Amino acid sequence: MFNTTAQPDGSPVTGNDPEDTSVAVGSEYASDFVNHLKGRFGAAADGGVQFYNLDNEPDLWHSTHRDVRPTGLGYDELRDRTYRYAAAIKAADPGAKTLGPVGWGLNSIFYSGLDQDTCSRTGCWSNPPDKAAHGGQDLGPWYLDRMREYEQQHGTRILDYFDVHLYPQQSGVFGEAAGDANTQALRLRSTRQLWDPTYVDESWINRPVRFIPRMRELVDQHYPGTKIAMTEYNWGAHGSLNGALTQADVLGIFGREGLDLATLWTAPESDQPVANAFRIYRNYDGNGGAFGETSVMATSADQGKLAVYAAERTSDKALTLVVVNKTGDDLTSPVTLTGASAGKAEVYRYSATNLAGIVREADQPVTAGGLTTTFPSNSITHLVLPRGAMPGDTEAPTAPGKPAAGTITGNSVALTWAPSTDNTGVTGYDVHRVDATGTVKVGSASATTYTVTGLTPDTPYTFVVTARDAAGNVSAASPGLTVRTAPTAPTGGCTVGYTANSWPVGFTATVTIKNTGTTTIDGWKLAFDFPTTGQKIGQGWSATWKQNGTSITADSMSWNGKLAPGASTSIGFNGSWAGTNPAPTDFTLNGQRCG
Repeated sequence: MFNTTAQPDGSPVTGNDPEDTSVAVGSEYASDFVNHLKGRFGAAADGGVQFYNLDNEPDLWHSTHRDVRPTGLGYDELRDRTYRYAAAIKAADPGAKTLGPVGWGLNSIFYSGLDQDTCSRTGCWSNPPDKAAHGGQDLGPWYLDRMREYEQQHGTRILDYFDVHLYPQQSGVFGEAAGDANTQALRLRSTRQLWDPTYVDESWINRPVRFIPRMRELVDQHYPGTKIAMTEYNWGAHGSLNGALTQADVLGIFGREGLDLATLWTAPESDQPVANAFRIYRNYDGNGGAFGETSVMATSADQGKLAVYAAERTSDKALTLVVVNKTGDDLTSPVTLTGASAGKAEVYRYSATNLAGIVREADQPVTAGGLTTTFPSNSITHLVLPRGAMPGDTEAPTAPGKPAAGTITGNSVALTWAPSTDNTGVTGYDVHRVDATGTVKVGSASATTYTVTGLTPDTPYTFVVTARDAAGNVSAASPGLTVRTAPTAPTGGCTVGYTANSWPVGFTATVTIKNTGTTTIDGWKLAFDFPTTGQKIGQGWSATWKQNGTSITADSMSWNGKLAPGASTSIGFNGSWAGTNPAPTDFTLNGQRCG
């Protein structure tokens, strides 16, 4: 095997000519490659290649490809390479989806390859020089800001998925061997790094990871509309039941937490237990029986013992539940169901009883309130509850659309959402906050808007919405929205100046924001309302502008978000008006009213 990073004695390659092993290519190579694939398989829109990773783990090139890249890749070069290559891919096949920056793990969100290279040798982790040269901003949010700016400047999205790999760093977890009892227990526990803010990663990381919510918050805050991906992950032990239990838990977490795309690297053999973890979701009965597509809220009293995941299947409206018993004991537990009909549930199970495949068990009786059953030790159970037809019962409404955030203050978030597509008989909607302990109802609305109050400043929150009808049926939850409340307002206040140069039906507005407080503002959101419904924002600059009805918000950019006491910044927009064009009079900055 040829190793491009080390000499035969194991010492690093130094001083070589990159062309000893490789041929330099540019972005035109990417265009030619995509065009070749289009000629062979068709364009993405016609069933051809759908996804293109923007290379692989570029923040490790100085290690994995030292012969052609002996130094770490910095912020600016990562940005510039993404611009060139992603734009080339989009020009060749506009329907294809791009994924970047394809980092190797958690550190890829915080540090550039240049900082990882430098600090691994010098110990500069508390003040990495490349990060310091970019305003102290972590690489992940900085990268997303640059991709958003590209779209604003060119009118083209060149990044579709924010993609970072994840391999568990706990000792012995990522490997083919299942390991001893302690390692197997650690493997099952370690899946909590995907979502749980209370779980401190039991490795050199030694802090909460909450990987999927972290990624979702980054895109929601820095490049809304970007999907999230994990194109490499592996929890190991493919040949053991412990690996299958872990993989089933991971897949359930992926669905519940809203990860848009994931790739196990590498795939198990078809006869290995981990393959059955996929079958329990995708082909539990050998005839294409699958877990549902629409997530349903499901909580467990102890997710570390019985992990539960639920979804409604579109084709027949069946409720599907996967329950993973992660312990060595048989556990008898009630399963409480809301809006269920009396009948029977089909039961499919993978366990040590038959490691060769999934076993169809006897049907489980179900009452309108749910069921009580025993989940064998170290088992994966798939329950399928067909949609019943109780007298007077009606089908539950479909899930509402994903909520969108309007005005955000330090203690409130205004939400709007699209109604259920099948909303016959819908009498209202319920808004829920989702956190590590489960789902908590925070309010109800008769229309498709609601303002959540009583929140903590500068804190991320995830919200979902359900619909209900007069018969008491409750829909599945909408996709979740994660949003961060505004930071605490600066001590002392702020002032906002607003001037407009108007002409018939149009105007240009300049807005000047000044920090009159005594503490630095690090990131700001300006909010105000137009006095009339005829006033509309068009093109804006120096901020991310949004309009919802008459409500306007402007979020700071990476370069003007920090305002020291006494400092000011100017932003603006072109707009249109009908009727009259009065100036707004009330402004808030991070939730605090300004003079």
